[in-house]
Amino acid sequence: MLKPRTSRTRAAIALALGLAIALTGCQLSGPNSTGAAGEAAALPPLDSLTPLDDPIAHEGPSTAVVGPPSVTPLAEKPQAELPVTVQSHDRSGDVPVEVTDTSRVLAISLTGTLSDIVYNLGLGDQLIGRDATTSFPGAEKLPLVVTGGHDVEAESVLGLEPSVIFTDLSVGGIDFVNMMRNAGVPVIVVNRSVDPASAEKATEQVAAGLGVADAAAALNQKVAEAIAAKEQEVKRLIPADESKHPRVAFLYVRGGAGVYYLFGEGSGIDTLLKSLGVIDVAEEVGWKGERPMTDEALVKMDPDIILVMSKGLTSTDGIDGLIEAQPSIALTTAGKNRRIIDIDDSLLFASAGRTPDVIDALARAIYAPDSL
Repeated sequence: MLKPRTSRTRAAIALALGLAIALTGCQLSGPNSTGAAGEAAALPPLDSLTPLDDPIAHEGPSTAVVGPPSVTPLAEKPQAELPVTVQSHDRSGDVPVEVTDTSRVLAISLTGTLSDIVYNLGLGDQLIGRDATTSFPGAEKLPLVVTGGHDVEAESVLGLEPSVIFTDLSVGGIDFVNMMRNAGVPVIVVNRSVDPASAEKATEQVAAGLGVADAAAALNQKVAEAIAAKEQEVKRLIPADESKHPRVAFLYVRGGAGVYYLFGEGSGIDTLLKSLGVIDVAEEVGWKGERPMTDEALVKMDPDIILVMSKGLTSTDGIDGLIEAQPSIALTTAGKNRRIIDIDDSLLFASAGRTPDVIDALARAIYAPDSL
Protein backbone atom coordinates (compact mmCIF):
# COMPACT_ATOMS: atom_id res chain seq x y z
CA MET A 1 0.00 0.00 0.00
CA LEU A 2 1.14 3.48 -0.75
CA LYS A 3 0.97 6.30 1.73
CA PRO A 4 1.22 10.09 1.28
CA ARG A 5 4.64 11.68 1.39
CA THR A 6 5.89 12.52 4.86
CA SER A 7 7.91 15.65 4.06
CA ARG A 8 5.25 18.01 5.41
CA THR A 9 5.41 19.85 8.67
CA ARG A 10 4.62 17.93 11.83
CA ALA A 11 1.42 19.86 12.38
CA ALA A 12 0.20 19.26 8.83
CA ILE A 13 0.88 15.56 9.15
CA ALA A 14 -1.08 15.38 12.39
CA LEU A 15 -4.00 17.19 10.78
CA ALA A 16 -3.98 15.02 7.68
CA LEU A 17 -3.77 11.86 9.75
CA GLY A 18 -6.59 13.01 11.97
CA LEU A 19 -8.80 13.82 9.00
CA ALA A 20 -8.04 10.43 7.48
CA ILE A 21 -9.11 8.77 10.72
CA ALA A 22 -12.18 10.98 10.81
CA LEU A 23 -13.38 9.90 7.41
CA THR A 24 -13.10 6.14 7.87
CA GLY A 25 -14.81 3.48 9.90
CA CYS A 26 -18.40 3.32 11.07
CA GLN A 27 -20.61 6.38 11.10
CA LEU A 28 -20.83 7.35 14.75
CA SER A 29 -22.61 10.02 16.70
CA GLY A 30 -21.10 11.84 19.60
CA PRO A 31 -22.10 10.26 22.92
CA ASN A 32 -23.77 13.49 24.02
CA SER A 33 -25.60 14.12 20.75
CA THR A 34 -29.23 13.55 19.93
CA GLY A 35 -29.23 11.44 16.80
CA ALA A 36 -27.24 9.43 14.29
CA ALA A 37 -24.96 11.63 12.25
CA GLY A 38 -25.18 11.41 8.51
CA GLU A 39 -28.55 9.68 8.24
CA ALA A 40 -30.13 10.31 4.85
CA ALA A 41 -33.38 11.02 6.64
CA ALA A 42 -36.54 12.46 5.16
CA LEU A 43 -36.65 15.86 6.82
CA PRO A 44 -39.47 18.41 6.97
CA PRO A 45 -38.75 21.54 4.91
CA LEU A 46 -37.00 24.39 6.68
CA ASP A 47 -39.97 26.71 6.16
CA SER A 48 -42.12 24.38 8.28
CA LEU A 49 -39.86 24.69 11.33
CA THR A 50 -40.39 26.96 14.31
CA PRO A 51 -37.05 28.62 15.00
CA LEU A 52 -35.73 29.49 18.44
CA ASP A 53 -36.47 33.01 19.58
CA ASP A 54 -32.87 33.27 20.76
CA PRO A 55 -30.39 30.65 19.46
CA ILE A 56 -27.75 31.99 21.86
CA ALA A 57 -29.80 31.11 24.94
CA HIS A 58 -30.44 27.51 23.93
CA GLU A 59 -28.71 24.87 26.04
CA GLY A 60 -27.60 21.34 25.21
CA PRO A 61 -25.93 19.44 22.36
CA SER A 62 -27.34 18.54 18.96
CA THR A 63 -26.41 16.31 16.06
CA ALA A 64 -26.87 17.80 12.61
CA VAL A 65 -28.87 15.30 10.54
CA VAL A 66 -28.02 15.49 6.85
CA GLY A 67 -30.79 14.61 4.43
CA PRO A 68 -30.49 12.88 1.05
CA PRO A 69 -28.66 14.63 -1.83
CA SER A 70 -30.59 17.62 -3.15
CA VAL A 71 -28.31 18.03 -6.19
CA THR A 72 -28.93 15.30 -8.76
CA PRO A 73 -26.85 14.36 -11.83
CA LEU A 74 -27.23 16.29 -15.06
CA ALA A 75 -30.37 15.15 -16.85
CA GLU A 76 -28.59 14.60 -20.16
CA LYS A 77 -25.43 12.53 -20.16
CA PRO A 78 -22.65 14.53 -21.86
CA GLN A 79 -20.81 12.96 -24.78
CA ALA A 80 -17.03 12.88 -24.51
CA GLU A 81 -14.84 14.44 -27.15
CA LEU A 82 -11.62 12.43 -27.15
CA PRO A 83 -8.68 12.38 -27.22
CA VAL A 84 -8.08 15.36 -25.00
CA THR A 85 -4.92 16.77 -23.41
CA VAL A 86 -5.30 18.54 -20.07
CA GLN A 87 -3.02 19.87 -17.36
CA SER A 88 -2.41 17.73 -14.30
CA HIS A 89 -1.69 20.00 -11.34
CA ASP A 90 1.19 18.06 -9.81
CA ARG A 91 2.94 19.49 -6.77
CA SER A 92 6.08 20.01 -8.84
CA GLY A 93 4.16 21.94 -11.49
CA ASP A 94 1.61 21.39 -14.23
CA VAL A 95 2.10 18.33 -16.45
CA PRO A 96 0.22 17.68 -19.72
CA VAL A 97 -1.73 14.42 -19.70
CA GLU A 98 -3.46 12.89 -22.72
CA VAL A 99 -6.70 10.99 -22.19
CA THR A 100 -7.98 8.72 -24.95
CA ASP A 101 -10.51 6.57 -23.08
CA THR A 102 -12.90 7.45 -20.24
CA SER A 103 -14.87 4.22 -20.12
CA ARG A 104 -13.23 3.11 -16.84
CA VAL A 105 -12.79 6.02 -14.44
CA LEU A 106 -11.33 6.04 -10.94
CA ALA A 107 -11.75 9.30 -9.00
CA ILE A 108 -10.41 9.19 -5.44
CA SER A 109 -9.93 11.70 -2.65
CA LEU A 110 -10.12 11.90 1.12
CA THR A 111 -13.57 13.49 1.03
CA GLY A 112 -15.22 11.68 -1.89
CA THR A 113 -15.46 14.96 -3.79
CA LEU A 114 -14.00 13.79 -7.10
CA SER A 115 -16.20 10.72 -7.48
CA ASP A 116 -19.24 12.83 -6.61
CA ILE A 117 -18.29 15.24 -9.39
CA VAL A 118 -18.07 12.41 -11.92
CA TYR A 119 -21.43 11.10 -10.72
CA ASN A 120 -23.14 14.49 -10.88
CA LEU A 121 -21.76 15.07 -14.38
CA GLY A 122 -23.94 12.11 -15.33
CA LEU A 123 -21.03 9.71 -15.77
CA GLY A 124 -21.42 7.61 -12.65
CA ASP A 125 -21.78 4.43 -14.72
CA GLN A 126 -18.15 4.85 -15.83
CA LEU A 127 -16.74 4.74 -12.28
CA ILE A 128 -15.04 1.43 -11.47
CA GLY A 129 -13.95 1.91 -7.84
CA ARG A 130 -14.32 4.20 -4.87
CA ASP A 131 -12.64 5.75 -1.86
CA ALA A 132 -13.90 5.32 1.70
CA THR A 133 -16.12 8.41 1.69
CA THR A 134 -17.81 8.22 -1.71
CA SER A 135 -21.50 8.35 -0.88
CA PHE A 136 -23.63 8.82 -4.00
CA PRO A 137 -26.49 6.32 -4.47
CA GLY A 138 -25.15 2.92 -5.53
CA ALA A 139 -21.53 3.72 -4.67
CA GLU A 140 -21.44 0.92 -2.12
CA LYS A 141 -21.48 -1.57 -4.99
CA LEU A 142 -18.12 -0.33 -6.30
CA PRO A 143 -14.86 -1.96 -5.13
CA LEU A 144 -13.13 -0.09 -2.31
CA VAL A 145 -9.55 0.78 -3.30
CA VAL A 146 -8.69 3.19 -0.48
CA THR A 147 -8.16 1.74 2.99
CA GLY A 148 -7.24 3.29 6.31
CA GLY A 149 -8.54 6.61 5.01
CA HIS A 150 -5.60 7.43 2.75
CA ASP A 151 -3.83 4.20 1.76
CA VAL A 152 -4.38 3.16 -1.85
CA GLU A 153 -4.21 -0.50 -2.83
CA ALA A 154 -2.18 -0.08 -6.01
CA GLU A 155 -2.52 -3.70 -7.12
CA SER A 156 -6.29 -3.53 -6.70
CA VAL A 157 -6.39 -0.35 -8.75
CA LEU A 158 -4.39 -1.86 -11.61
CA GLY A 159 -6.58 -4.96 -11.44
CA LEU A 160 -9.58 -2.76 -12.24
CA GLU A 161 -7.86 -1.65 -15.46
CA PRO A 162 -8.66 2.07 -15.17
CA SER A 163 -8.50 4.11 -18.36
CA VAL A 164 -7.99 7.35 -16.39
CA ILE A 165 -7.51 8.28 -12.74
CA PHE A 166 -8.35 11.54 -10.95
CA THR A 167 -6.87 12.42 -7.55
CA ASP A 168 -6.20 15.51 -5.45
CA LEU A 169 -3.24 13.76 -3.73
CA SER A 170 -5.12 13.56 -0.43
CA VAL A 171 -4.96 9.78 -0.84
CA GLY A 172 -2.10 7.76 -2.30
CA GLY A 173 0.18 10.73 -2.79
CA ILE A 174 2.67 11.32 -5.57
CA ASP A 175 4.15 7.81 -5.25
CA PHE A 176 0.79 6.36 -6.27
CA VAL A 177 0.57 8.80 -9.18
CA ASN A 178 4.03 7.84 -10.45
CA MET A 179 3.31 4.11 -10.15
CA MET A 180 0.10 4.41 -12.14
CA ARG A 181 1.75 6.53 -14.82
CA ASN A 182 4.63 4.08 -15.08
CA ALA A 183 2.01 1.39 -15.67
CA GLY A 184 0.63 3.44 -18.55
CA VAL A 185 -2.46 4.83 -16.83
CA PRO A 186 -3.16 8.56 -17.35
CA VAL A 187 -3.43 10.28 -13.96
CA ILE A 188 -4.81 13.80 -13.56
CA VAL A 189 -4.09 15.65 -10.33
CA VAL A 190 -6.93 18.04 -9.49
CA ASN A 191 -6.62 21.04 -7.18
CA ARG A 192 -7.95 20.50 -3.65
CA SER A 193 -11.56 21.50 -3.09
CA VAL A 194 -12.43 23.17 0.23
CA ASP A 195 -15.42 25.38 -0.59
CA PRO A 196 -17.90 26.05 -3.42
CA ALA A 197 -15.46 28.30 -5.31
CA SER A 198 -12.62 25.78 -5.32
CA ALA A 199 -15.14 22.99 -5.98
CA GLU A 200 -16.15 24.79 -9.17
CA LYS A 201 -12.52 24.70 -10.29
CA ALA A 202 -12.27 21.01 -9.44
CA THR A 203 -15.42 20.33 -11.45
CA GLU A 204 -13.95 22.14 -14.44
CA GLN A 205 -10.73 20.14 -14.20
CA VAL A 206 -12.50 16.78 -13.88
CA ALA A 207 -14.93 17.56 -16.70
CA ALA A 208 -12.06 18.61 -18.97
CA GLY A 209 -10.20 15.39 -18.23
CA LEU A 210 -13.30 13.39 -19.11
CA GLY A 211 -13.64 15.18 -22.42
CA VAL A 212 -16.87 16.90 -21.37
CA ALA A 213 -15.53 20.34 -20.48
CA ASP A 214 -18.75 22.12 -21.45
CA ALA A 215 -20.74 20.10 -18.89
CA ALA A 216 -18.87 21.72 -16.00
CA ALA A 217 -20.69 25.02 -16.43
CA ALA A 218 -24.09 23.33 -16.27
CA LEU A 219 -23.22 21.38 -13.13
CA ASN A 220 -21.61 24.36 -11.42
CA GLN A 221 -24.68 26.47 -12.16
CA LYS A 222 -26.95 23.74 -10.79
CA VAL A 223 -24.95 23.52 -7.57
CA ALA A 224 -24.71 27.31 -7.18
CA GLU A 225 -28.48 27.67 -7.60
CA ALA A 226 -29.10 24.94 -5.01
CA ILE A 227 -26.79 26.64 -2.52
CA ALA A 228 -28.39 30.04 -3.13
CA ALA A 229 -31.87 28.58 -2.71
CA LYS A 230 -30.88 26.93 0.56
CA GLU A 231 -29.36 30.17 1.85
CA GLN A 232 -32.67 31.90 1.17
CA GLU A 233 -34.49 29.22 3.16
CA VAL A 234 -32.08 29.66 6.06
CA LYS A 235 -32.67 33.42 6.20
CA ARG A 236 -36.20 32.81 7.47
CA LEU A 237 -34.76 31.08 10.55
CA ILE A 238 -32.26 33.81 11.45
CA PRO A 239 -33.44 36.21 14.20
CA ALA A 240 -34.15 39.74 13.00
CA ASP A 241 -32.40 41.01 16.12
CA GLU A 242 -28.69 40.89 15.29
CA SER A 243 -27.83 40.66 18.99
CA LYS A 244 -29.30 37.15 18.86
CA HIS A 245 -27.06 35.97 16.02
CA PRO A 246 -24.93 33.16 17.47
CA ARG A 247 -21.15 33.31 17.50
CA VAL A 248 -19.79 30.07 16.07
CA ALA A 249 -16.40 28.34 15.97
CA PHE A 250 -15.37 25.08 14.33
CA LEU A 251 -13.06 22.87 16.37
CA TYR A 252 -11.35 19.93 14.68
CA VAL A 253 -10.89 17.26 17.33
CA ARG A 254 -8.92 14.02 17.49
CA GLY A 255 -8.77 13.19 21.17
CA GLY A 256 -6.63 10.08 20.90
CA ALA A 257 -3.97 11.94 18.94
CA GLY A 258 -4.23 15.09 21.03
CA VAL A 259 -5.17 17.12 17.96
CA TYR A 260 -7.32 20.23 18.50
CA TYR A 261 -7.42 22.70 15.60
CA LEU A 262 -9.47 25.83 15.06
CA PHE A 263 -10.46 26.37 11.43
CA GLY A 264 -10.53 29.88 10.04
CA GLU A 265 -10.21 31.82 6.80
CA GLY A 266 -9.57 29.66 3.74
CA SER A 267 -10.51 26.39 5.45
CA GLY A 268 -13.94 26.12 3.82
CA ILE A 269 -15.65 26.45 7.19
CA ASP A 270 -15.64 30.23 6.81
CA THR A 271 -17.74 30.03 3.64
CA LEU A 272 -20.14 27.61 5.29
CA LEU A 273 -20.66 29.89 8.31
CA LYS A 274 -21.49 32.80 6.00
CA SER A 275 -24.21 30.70 4.39
CA LEU A 276 -25.66 30.02 7.84
CA GLY A 277 -25.89 33.70 8.79
CA VAL A 278 -23.91 33.26 12.01
CA ILE A 279 -20.99 35.27 13.35
CA ASP A 280 -17.68 33.65 12.42
CA VAL A 281 -15.61 34.22 15.56
CA ALA A 282 -12.42 32.99 13.86
CA GLU A 283 -12.82 35.73 11.28
CA GLU A 284 -13.27 38.30 14.05
CA VAL A 285 -9.83 37.56 15.47
CA GLY A 286 -8.12 37.09 12.09
CA TRP A 287 -7.62 33.33 12.43
CA LYS A 288 -6.19 31.97 9.16
CA GLY A 289 -6.48 28.42 7.85
CA GLU A 290 -6.23 25.40 10.16
CA ARG A 291 -4.10 25.98 13.25
CA PRO A 292 -3.68 24.36 16.67
CA MET A 293 -6.14 25.72 19.20
CA THR A 294 -4.82 27.84 22.05
CA ASP A 295 -6.71 28.51 25.27
CA GLU A 296 -6.23 32.24 24.85
CA ALA A 297 -7.63 32.24 21.31
CA LEU A 298 -10.71 30.21 22.17
CA VAL A 299 -11.55 32.25 25.27
CA LYS A 300 -11.11 35.45 23.28
CA MET A 301 -13.43 34.15 20.57
CA ASP A 302 -16.02 33.09 23.19
CA PRO A 303 -18.28 31.19 20.77
CA ASP A 304 -21.93 30.58 21.62
CA ILE A 305 -21.78 27.37 19.58
CA ILE A 306 -18.90 25.04 18.81
CA LEU A 307 -19.15 22.81 15.74
CA VAL A 308 -17.26 19.50 15.73
CA MET A 309 -17.17 16.32 13.68
CA SER A 310 -19.08 13.39 15.13
CA LYS A 311 -16.08 11.07 15.33
CA GLY A 312 -14.06 13.86 16.88
CA LEU A 313 -16.58 14.10 19.69
CA THR A 314 -16.57 10.34 20.03
CA SER A 315 -12.77 10.35 20.28
CA THR A 316 -13.01 12.37 23.51
CA ASP A 317 -15.85 10.25 24.91
CA GLY A 318 -18.32 13.06 24.41
CA ILE A 319 -18.68 16.59 25.68
CA ASP A 320 -17.48 15.82 29.20
CA GLY A 321 -14.29 14.31 27.83
CA LEU A 322 -13.82 17.21 25.42
CA ILE A 323 -14.06 19.76 28.22
CA GLU A 324 -11.77 17.67 30.41
CA ALA A 325 -9.16 17.58 27.64
CA GLN A 326 -9.58 21.29 26.84
CA PRO A 327 -10.78 23.06 30.02
CA SER A 328 -10.83 26.43 28.26
CA ILE A 329 -13.99 25.29 26.46
CA ALA A 330 -15.80 25.46 29.82
CA LEU A 331 -14.96 29.17 29.97
CA THR A 332 -16.84 29.91 26.75
CA THR A 333 -20.58 30.45 26.41
CA ALA A 334 -20.76 27.29 24.29
CA GLY A 335 -19.07 25.28 27.02
CA LYS A 336 -21.24 26.66 29.80
CA ASN A 337 -24.39 25.87 27.81
CA ARG A 338 -22.98 22.60 26.41
CA ARG A 339 -23.97 23.98 23.02
CA ILE A 340 -21.91 21.59 20.91
CA ILE A 341 -23.15 20.56 17.48
CA ASP A 342 -21.64 17.51 15.79
CA ILE A 343 -21.99 16.55 12.14
CA ASP A 344 -21.04 13.56 10.01
CA ASP A 345 -17.31 13.67 9.26
CA SER A 346 -17.64 12.38 5.70
CA LEU A 347 -20.22 14.98 4.68
CA LEU A 348 -18.88 18.20 6.19
CA PHE A 349 -16.04 18.39 3.66
CA ALA A 350 -17.77 16.54 0.84
CA SER A 351 -18.29 17.89 -2.66
CA ALA A 352 -20.08 21.16 -3.34
CA GLY A 353 -23.02 19.07 -4.50
CA ARG A 354 -23.64 18.19 -0.85
CA THR A 355 -23.13 21.74 0.44
CA PRO A 356 -26.86 22.63 0.34
CA ASP A 357 -27.58 19.55 2.46
CA VAL A 358 -24.87 20.41 4.98
CA ILE A 359 -26.19 23.99 5.22
CA ASP A 360 -29.68 22.60 5.77
CA ALA A 361 -28.52 20.21 8.50
CA LEU A 362 -26.52 22.81 10.41
CA ALA A 363 -29.30 25.40 10.10
CA ARG A 364 -31.71 22.99 11.79
CA ALA A 365 -29.23 22.28 14.59
CA ILE A 366 -28.45 25.96 15.15
CA TYR A 367 -31.86 27.59 14.77
CA ALA A 368 -34.39 24.78 15.36
CA PRO A 369 -32.66 22.04 17.38
CA ASP A 370 -35.96 20.91 18.89
CA SER A 371 -36.95 19.66 15.42
CA LEU A 372 -34.21 17.02 15.43
